[in-house]
Amino acid sequence: MKIGDKVRFLSEVGGGIVTGFKGKDFVLVEDADGFDIPMPIRECVVIETDDYNMKRKPGATTPKATEPTKPVKPEMSAVQRQAEVRGGDTLNVFLAYVPADSRAMSTTPFEAYLVNDSNYYLYYTYLSAEGKAWKNRSHGLVDPNTKLLLEEFAKDQLNDMERVAVQFIAFKDGKSAALKPAVSVELRIDTVKFYKLHTFTDSDFFEEPALLYDIVKNDAPAKQVYVSAEEIQEALLQKKAPEKPRSQPIVKPHRGEKSGIIEIDLHIDSLLDDTNGLSNAEMLNYQLDKFREVMELYKQKREQKIVFIHGKGDGVLRKSIVDELKRKYSNCRYQDASFQEYGFGATMVTIK
Repeated sequence: MKIGDKVRFLSEVGGGIVTGFKGKDFVLVEDADGFDIPMPIRECVVIETDDYNMKRKPGATTPKATEPTKPVKPEMSAVQRQAEVRGGDTLNVFLAYVPADSRAMSTTPFEAYLVNDSNYYLYYTYLSAEGKAWKNRSHGLVDPNTKLLLEEFAKDQLNDMERVAVQFIAFKDGKSAALKPAVSVELRIDTVKFYKLHTFTDSDFFEEPALLYDIVKNDAPAKQVYVSAEEIQEALLQKKAPEKPRSQPIVKPHRGEKSGIIEIDLHIDSLLDDTNGLSNAEMLNYQLDKFREVMELYKQKREQKIVFIHGKGDGVLRKSIVDELKRKYSNCRYQDASFQEYGFGATMVTIK
C-alpha cells in the first residue's frame, strides 16, 4: 500500500485515496468529500477499480443495473467520519513550525500548525504577546487526529513571536467522553532556531522537517519557564541579602577593579539555587534572559567592557550569545576574553 492507491474499507461502507500514513499501523484515506479519515491498515484493501461506495465525479456515467439494487447504508456525516484511534482519548497536542523551503533557510517563509493527535475536537486560540497584552493570530476548531494550518509568516515577523500562547477546550461530538480541563500554555519561542536547519526534525505529522513544541503531552499541559526582564529587575530590588548566600551575584567587579570590566557568571548553578525539574532548554533560556538583562542595563554606557563567563562545555550557550549579539546588539564588539584568566570559557563584549 502506498500514497495514491485506491482502497475500500472492510468493516464499513466507504473508501478513498491514500494520502499519507500515521505511524506504522494507520493510513490516512481521503474520501469523496475531501476528509482525511485515519483507518487501521488492516481494515483497508487496495482495489483496481473505483466501484467502492463513493460519490462519482460530475459527468461520470452510472453503469446500468442488471438486477435490483440492494439497500445501501446512508453515508455518515462529516462529524461521524472522524474515525477514532486507539489510545487517542489521551490528549497530545503540539504547535509546529515548518519551513516552506528547507533548502533556503535564510529566506524561506514558514507555516505554523496546530497538531491534534487525539480523538477530541479542539476549540482553540493562538496568540502572540505585545508587551503585557496579547494579539489573536488564529482561532477556530481542529478536528480529531488532524493538523490545522494557523498562519504563514516571513522571517521579518519572528520578533513578534518570541512569546506565544495556545488556549483550547477539548470535547467529543455526539458521544460521552472523559472531561478534559481547559488548557492555556504560554511558550517562549527561540527564534534563533529558525535560522538552523538541524533544529527542524522528522516527525509522524509532516513529510518535511518540523520544529515541534509540546502543548499537551499525555494529558499534561507543557510547563515552560519564562521570566521577563521586568520580573527579574523587580525581584532583584525586593530581594534582601540572605544570611548565608547560596549563589553568587550575577554582576561582579573584575579582579582588577581599576580596569572597569564587569564579570557576569552565566553558569546555571550560579544563577539558580535549585535546577531540579528544569530541562536543558529551560536552563539555556534562563541563562540567555540573564545575558539580555545585563546588556539592556549597560547598553547606553559607551566603552563599558563586560565579560560573560559561559564555560566551554559543548558551546551551545556561547553560540546563542554570539547569535544574540549579531541580531540585537550589532553595534557592540565582542571577542574571546583573556585565556589566562578564563581559559576558553568567556566572551568579552565592549559597548559602543
